[in-house]
Amino acid sequence: MEVIHTVEWMKQVARQARAEARLLGFVPTMGALHAGHLSLIEAARRDGSPVIVSIFVNPKQFGPNEDYAKYPRDPEGDRQMLEAAGVDILFAPSVEEIYPSGFRTSVNVEGLGDRLEGKIRPGHFRGIATVVLKLLEVIAPRFAYFGRKDAQQARVIRQMAVDMALDSEIVVCPIVREPDGLALSSRNRYLSVAERKAATVLYRALLRARHAIEGGERDTARIAAQMRQELTGEPLGAADYVEIVDEGSFEPVVRLTRSCLVLLAVRFGATRLIDNMQVEIADSRGDVLGARVICNL
Repeated sequence: MEVIHTVEWMKQVARQARAEARLLGFVPTMGALHAGHLSLIEAARRDGSPVIVSIFVNPKQFGPNEDYAKYPRDPEGDRQMLEAAGVDILFAPSVEEIYPSGFRTSVNVEGLGDRLEGKIRPGHFRGIATVVLKLLEVIAPRFAYFGRKDAQQARVIRQMAVDMALDSEIVVCPIVREPDGLALSSRNRYLSVAERKAATVLYRALLRARHAIEGGERDTARIAAQMRQELTGEPLGAADYVEIVDEGSFEPVVRLTRSCLVLLAVRFGATRLIDNMQVEIADSRGDVLGARVICNL
């Protein structure tokens, strides 16, 4: 595995691969890798070669009181994991390489990043869109892979790619979960033993929603109320939000009549976890008896 630290050399290597008509697959990460990242790498390896993974803890997506300085970092462990996974190139730039002196540009995807995570973490999606656009410009992959756990992030990035007419196709892959249902996240390692056990309440709340929807419930307020009831039963957790939104606009919906996302964010002490479930309505008249509904956890 080749390890690259500079933007200029990464551009040259990627340019050469494209000149050889190779299909570059790119997985951007902030390190502290886990099986969720490996699933993205597996998808990239199926679709093309070379596979490029970046590790860059992006300061611009962290607020002033967030965990940038404490964000888990394990460069040697990550490198070994990537080599074992068959990654061809690791791009590991410094902050100064991505944001050199005098850097003044930012990218804002209006509307999609203003609610939910964007409201709680002002500037978060601006920081993500800025760094992802720069990475996609440097590497210019044919495919770029993101996980659905960060559903709002994935939607923002997809919109940015369309608006900026990027050649890279944004591929959103399924959530990877622990056997007890907890979605894999680098922040899970922050949890104490008791908090880790309590964190399964996110999955249980989503299961409550799925059970209600598969049972015919289409009123989103009632579905969300059942989820909140599940969450309030866990004293170590404090919900930031429980919402059901249109999958395209991320605006709240009153009834399930089209494809939606069930979203929630819960705090356990200083650790904040997010999760979601995709609800696909096979019939556009989703409140009509017999419409086919698929709940993807």
